[in-house]
Amino acid sequence: MKRKIVGSILCMAMLAGTLAGCGSKGGNSAQGSSPAGEAAGAGDASDASSGSGDEGAAQGKESVVIWDYFETDAQKTMMQNMIDGFNQSQDQYEASHVYVPFADYEKQLTLGMASGELPDLVILDGCGMASFIEMDLFGDVSNADINWDEYMEGPMSSTMADGKHYGIPFATNCTALFYNKDLFDAANIEYPDEDTTWEEFREMAKALTKDGVTGFGNAATGTDEGTFQCLQWLYTAGGDYQNIIGGTDAYHLMQEMVAEGSWAKDCVNWTQSDANNNFVAGNLAMQQNGPWQIPGIEKEAANLNYGVTVLPKKDADSGQATSILGGENMGAVKQDDMSGAIAFMEYYDQTEVMIDCMVQYGSFPPKTEAAQDSYWTDDPIQKAFIKQLDTSIPRGPSASWPAYSDAIQTGFQEVMTSAKTPEKAAEDTQAAVDKVKAAEK
Repeated sequence: MKRKIVGSILCMAMLAGTLAGCGSKGGNSAQGSSPAGEAAGAGDASDASSGSGDEGAAQGKESVVIWDYFETDAQKTMMQNMIDGFNQSQDQYEASHVYVPFADYEKQLTLGMASGELPDLVILDGCGMASFIEMDLFGDVSNADINWDEYMEGPMSSTMADGKHYGIPFATNCTALFYNKDLFDAANIEYPDEDTTWEEFREMAKALTKDGVTGFGNAATGTDEGTFQCLQWLYTAGGDYQNIIGGTDAYHLMQEMVAEGSWAKDCVNWTQSDANNNFVAGNLAMQQNGPWQIPGIEKEAANLNYGVTVLPKKDADSGQATSILGGENMGAVKQDDMSGAIAFMEYYDQTEVMIDCMVQYGSFPPKTEAAQDSYWTDDPIQKAFIKQLDTSIPRGPSASWPAYSDAIQTGFQEVMTSAKTPEKAAEDTQAAVDKVKAAEK
């Protein structure tokens, strides 16, 4: 493992104290990022190293170490298969990976930056990358033999700063609208589709709220996981992460539907797993969630008769609703010799490698060509997420995203619990966001 001290100890202390990553209030990651964050375990960066990096070094090969936080069996298998494929594809490098619990991930990175104990590559939540680029963790890899123009704009932008590339997108996803077909059929209601408006969605949810079933629910917990799921409503209303006032109509929709009982009031405490569990159990007629839930539904509820479509748009004259991008990036740690890290990224950049990895992983390839593979386009549920990706945007990107996320999710919590009127919540959240924006200058 190469060692390099990046940045100053003072900056690290500040970052460790203020940056809890995308789960900026200490909760789970935005799980669009990855289902891996849903079950953080104990340990540190030295707990579990997979692969044969030491053996490779003994054979004269240069070691390439990768950190990840993947915890599901499918993710672990994908990671090891990718590493094995890279090691077999050339004879100069030997890659291995180290598991770091998600709850400790960014803390371990900040400690590593202070001590010089760092890997060659880091796989991390896309919304957290901007902060670490600013802190000088990642090195410029713009000269790598990567097909930069083939990546989707949103994921690619989260790996860049000032026109320079500091890594590549690894996996991308977004949320869309799941619906229980049996409940819709029983109520004689047409399924939602790409033309469904907020008003129609609200009427569907009201009509389906009966007999112990709530029309709709999502993850609105007070962390960036909640921001990830709630922010798209603000964008669809006409606002953005710096323009809260412009999205006040989203606050009205949320508060009124919660008051009607058609938007689950308990969702202010729900993670994305909680929302999905309630959907699978038949307690929700509709949920907002991501494709990482599909493998679990197929395994645990194979008979669930459900569909997925894009999220509802504001009105008939509006374009397709916005969704928020999740997923991981692969960042190259800044050091004198980055050739091994670059070689691994170039290997993953191959379309066939990326497709194979993302099929195993349960996410979407960040390259347009790879995402058009028949595995996704021939499946109606997967295809709905591909369509939703067309109007999906990253969180930020901003090095101050954790502070923005705290302010934004506080506003959503206040609205959904009726602690404040939509107008007052929008005014106060805008003021909090403006303070973050001013501090960036």
